[in-house]
Amino acid sequence: MRVLVGVGGGIAAYKSAELVRALQQRGHDVQVVMTRAAQEFIQPLTFAALTSKKVITDLFPQDTLSGAIEHIAVAQEHDLLVVAPATADLISKFAHGAADDFLSTLYLAFTGRVLLAPAMNTAMWNHPAVQANLDTLSGRGCIIIDPDEGWLACGTVGAGRLPDPERIAARVHSVSQQKHDLTGETVLVTAGPTQEALDPVRFITNRSSGKMGYALAQAASQRGAQVILVSGPVALKPPSGVQLVPVQTAQEMRKAVLDHLEQSTIIIKSAAVADYFIADVPKQKLKKTATRLSLEMDPTPDILAEVGQKKGDRLLIGFAAETDNLLEEARRKMVQKKCDMLVANLVNRKGLGFESDRNEVDIITQTGQVVHAGPADKSEIAERILDQVALLRLQLHA
Repeated sequence: MRVLVGVGGGIAAYKSAELVRALQQRGHDVQVVMTRAAQEFIQPLTFAALTSKKVITDLFPQDTLSGAIEHIAVAQEHDLLVVAPATADLISKFAHGAADDFLSTLYLAFTGRVLLAPAMNTAMWNHPAVQANLDTLSGRGCIIIDPDEGWLACGTVGAGRLPDPERIAARVHSVSQQKHDLTGETVLVTAGPTQEALDPVRFITNRSSGKMGYALAQAASQRGAQVILVSGPVALKPPSGVQLVPVQTAQEMRKAVLDHLEQSTIIIKSAAVADYFIADVPKQKLKKTATRLSLEMDPTPDILAEVGQKKGDRLLIGFAAETDNLLEEARRKMVQKKCDMLVANLVNRKGLGFESDRNEVDIITQTGQVVHAGPADKSEIAERILDQVALLRLQLHA
C-alpha cells in the first residue's frame, strides 16, 4: 500500500522515523510530508534517507508550476494518510477545513482512509476543544489512535504520549488489509456492562469498558455490514455509521436485542450483562447502619440462551469471560447457549481484557477448533474474530 506519513510539529516527531521504518518492514511504500513546525524537531534529510524519496515540506516550492497542483497529485497517488504526531493545531485545522500548508491542504484533497495518532500535553489532550475536534473527525470517518499514558516531555505523567510506532504501524497494516466480506449483513453487537439498581442512587455493575464490543462494531461496519450497537453505559464514542441503541439494565438490553433480532443476520453478544438484580428496588435511599446488610437478588434474563433458542439461521457469537478453566467453561457455554462460535478470554490478567485497550482470546469454532488471537489491541482482536465469522458465514452459504 502507498502510505503518506504526515509529521506534525511536536517533540514526538522523532518517533515518526521509527514509524516510517516499521511501515516499510510491513511492505508499504512510504512518502513523508512535514509541517514547518515539524522541521524544528527533525530534519527532512532523515526521512529522505529512509524513504529514498523527496520529503514534501512546502505548499509553494521553488518549482511553482508543479507545486501549484502537487497536493492534488500526491493525494491521488496514495491510498492512506497517517499523521503522527497529530498535534492539537493539525487536529483543529483538519476539523475546521483550514488549508494553510501542504499537509492541511493535502488532507482536504485526500479521499482515502485517514489515521490520526495524537500527541500532546495531557491538559491539551483533555481540553474540550481538542476532544470536540476529534469527535468531528471521527464522525467523518477518521481513525483515531488514542495516545499512550506515561512520562511526557513537559515532565508530567498522563495521557498524551505518541502511541508506540509499532502499534501505529500494526493499525495501518490492519486497515490496509481491510476486507469487505460482511457486505449485505446486518450485525447486532452488544457491548459494555449493565447497571442494576440497589436503591435510587446506587447500582451494581462490573468492570467492562465496552471497548471490545465497540471495536467489533466499528470493524464490522468497515467490512461492509449494517451495524446495530446495543450498548450499556460506557464512556466511549459510538463508531461512525453505526446505529447506537443505549440501554442501562439487563432487562433493557434483552428488549433491545429482541426488538432488533428479526432484522439481524449475525449477533455478537460481547456485553458483560449483570447476573443478578433486585426485583423490588427500594424507593428510598438505603441508610448506612452498624449492622450487616443482606439483599435478596434474582437472576437476570439469560439473553444469550434466549437468542440461541430463537436465532433460526442467524449466526450467534457468544463471549465467555472466565478466571479459570477457560476452554472447558467456554465449550460448555457454547453448547448450552447454542452458539455458532464462542470467544473466550481470561479476565484476571493485568493489562488485558476488562478496562484495557488490549486483549487475548481463544475463538472456539463449530468444529471444535481453537483459534488463538493476541495479545493485541482490541481493534486487531476484533478483526481476527470477524475473520472467523466471515469464514463461518462462507462455509454455511457454500
